Amino acid sequence: MATKKPHLNLVFIGHVDHGKSTCIGRLFYETGVISPQELEKVKKEIAELGKPTFEWAFLMDVSKEERTKGMTIDLMHKRFETDKYYFTVIDAPGHRDFVKNMITGASQADAAVLVVDVKDGVMQQTREHAYLAKVLGIKQLLIALNKMDIINYDEKRYNEVKADVEKLLKGVGFNMEKVRFVPISALKGENLVKPSENMPWYKGPTLIQALDYFEVPEKPVNLPLRLPIQDVYSITGVGTVPVGRVETGVLKVNDRVIIEPAHIEAEVKSIEMHHEQIPEALPGDNVGFNLRGVTKEQIKRGDVIGHPDKPPTVAKEFTAQIIVINHPTVITVGYTPVFHCHTAQVACKFKKLLKQLDPKTGATIKENPDFLKTGDAAIVVIEPTKPLVIEKKDEIPQMATFAIRDMGMTIGAGICIDVVKR
Repeated sequence: MATKKPHLNLVFIGHVDHGKSTCIGRLFYETGVISPQELEKVKKEIAELGKPTFEWAFLMDVSKEERTKGMTIDLMHKRFETDKYYFTVIDAPGHRDFVKNMITGASQADAAVLVVDVKDGVMQQTREHAYLAKVLGIKQLLIALNKMDIINYDEKRYNEVKADVEKLLKGVGFNMEKVRFVPISALKGENLVKPSENMPWYKGPTLIQALDYFEVPEKPVNLPLRLPIQDVYSITGVGTVPVGRVETGVLKVNDRVIIEPAHIEAEVKSIEMHHEQIPEALPGDNVGFNLRGVTKEQIKRGDVIGHPDKPPTVAKEFTAQIIVINHPTVITVGYTPVFHCHTAQVACKFKKLLKQLDPKTGATIKENPDFLKTGDAAIVVIEPTKPLVIEKKDEIPQMATFAIRDMGMTIGAGICIDVVKR
């Protein structure tokens, strides 16, 4: 690869319309990922649609469209560089069903930028995304307090919202020493790359400088290989090409691998990242790889690749610790929402409610509760309705977390503590 900078996966999260896409689009433009020509092209298209302020957000969606057509391997991922790192921005927002993608995205991210509109302050999705980020194991957060231009760069309002966000994050359990706040206007490009003249009271780093405060997590190369499949392509003249991110272990060219729960063995012919052939893929790498001995029809999104000597665990049932983030009524035995675990989405049944816990301390409040409601934490036994790969937190924590979705919203999130194998 041309760059030898350390690599980090970054996800942008936050309430709808708080400016995530605008922030990413503007950042890409300011760092030269997107050319002035591309921007002009987008401006024209937007003028025709009559949405003049949407250009930055639109950049993301347009380039996504083009990438889809171009069949590139690193679909949905764009990279940009800071002085210290090169970043892959995961799954740009602008999806109708953002939380679903946010779950997949956050579970792949080393760090997150939480975008909060200073006019609105903390909203429901701000809370939801903060919870999910924590449960999905993101420890490093940067808070972009956006749309400072709308409140005339008012320091007092900035401090109010900052205090609210701090309170939320502390409540969720983030270590605040690792959290930084930057006031920005994504639309006007202030404090993203260049300091803003309109906020002389702010003495801290710009957004791009603040990204360099993140630390590269240690790569879990000593754990067994786990690579959840995101998509599978059949490319003429090449063959079957799954795409995904290595969570743990190392994938090498010529490896024999096993794909679960499909239970098929195959051989790795080549590995590609950002259009370059590489000899091996490490945790954090988003790669496409060509498999010999398997067809596109035999494997799918949600399957997990491992080595035959330590194959991915397929659960008959599993025990998990969960927190109920938002449920309109109550959860009882038999409830069967969809579990989003790595790239898999499988309906799973609540088989037993073992214990209700104090969400702050983890102490048992009640054995075998009759039901669970919003705000409750619990230990439960879950039974997938079809084969699902999930690992124990103590063995492969990167493959143990999940979110629970139903009725178009996030019901809860949790982590697997024990598995009964199929």
